[in-house]
Amino acid sequence: MSGFKNFLLRGNLVEIAVGLIMALSFAAVVETFTATLMGFIGKIGDQPDFGSAEIAGVNVGNFINAVIAFVILSAVVYFLVVTPYTKAKEKFFPVDEAGPTEVELLIEIRDALANRP
Repeated sequence: MSGFKNFLLRGNLVEIAVGLIMALSFAAVVETFTATLMGFIGKIGDQPDFGSAEIAGVNVGNFINAVIAFVILSAVVYFLVVTPYTKAKEKFFPVDEAGPTEVELLIEIRDALANRP
């Protein structure tokens, strides 16, 4: 039983569980935001849902709804998660300047040896 307890209380499992709970909550927020925007987009075309839209007799409305929802979801995730995360990462964990390459070091050693008396 103590092995199972240790497994459950390991840091990685707890972090993954917290991340999953937050992701599910965030997904609900994004879905509501998407539904709200879909309502506005639908009013522009005088149709709140594109589910019945047809092109040449083929129902493409559900596909249009899915594409619009995907674009909105992608934009929300990019602007509310990826961009702030990238900026915070750059601020708190700056990238170190790359040192000389292996070839450059070998050239320096060769030149130093060539200049030895």
